Amino acid sequence: MSGVVVHLPQGSGADGGEPVTLRLGPGEVARFGRGSPTTPVELRLDDDAVSRLAGEIRVTDDHWQLTNHSTSHSYLVENPEGAGEYLRVQPRRVGAPIPFEFSRVVLPTRSQVPVAFQVFAPDHVYLDPDVMGVLWGSRTVTAYSLDETATYFLVLVALCEPRLRDQSRVAVPTTPQIVERLNGHTTSGALTARAISSHIDYLAEQKLRIGPPDVHDPGKADRRNGKREEIVGLALRFGLVREEHLALLPPPAGAAGRERQPAR
Repeated sequence: MSGVVVHLPQGSGADGGEPVTLRLGPGEVARFGRGSPTTPVELRLDDDAVSRLAGEIRVTDDHWQLTNHSTSHSYLVENPEGAGEYLRVQPRRVGAPIPFEFSRVVLPTRSQVPVAFQVFAPDHVYLDPDVMGVLWGSRTVTAYSLDETATYFLVLVALCEPRLRDQSRVAVPTTPQIVERLNGHTTSGALTARAISSHIDYLAEQKLRIGPPDVHDPGKADRRNGKREEIVGLALRFGLVREEHLALLPPPAGAAGRERQPAR
């Protein structure tokens, strides 16, 4: 299993509002809350309504668990890619298993804006249809476990779209171009540039396991472009994204207008 990625967006943490990203392997634990010198936490949440030790995330081989240390507040675990799907983790609940591949953990606060952070789950494991019913041997896992209904896959298709539509060597779309391409097309609403970047990082580091950038790479922008190039190259070489997946995207700009033009 590739483990779990926990991301605390900018402005939610207590350390100057800087974003925090944690990577946890099976058996590892991350605690969250306001924290204190005597109560250290890995995710510090800046709100007086959040307990010093509000809860913890524990990673297993194929999912993660949420423990709620609060004695009075329930926490919500939302599926941003579902149609309002969520779980409520009751106070003092230990080890609640979370089935979503991408989750948003929401803690109540006294302000209008709740405190929240994101969790990207381990790769899901599927049975090999060729050995159904066979009781011996080891299970077969998918080399690249991709959910074609997930938002990250939509981002992957948008990255690959120019090369799928034109076999010549064309530039991979930038983050602002993907934001514009997918504007209003997802069930979770408009995707921000930060959300797109998070999905690209998730694809590179967890789903497609692209190696770390070359330490001799001269610039940050070049490294980001290189990551997108590697993602697209791998996805097209192995057929993870094909022409039929273009139907997942909204019609290209101007296509609908051309179809509505009357015949002359």
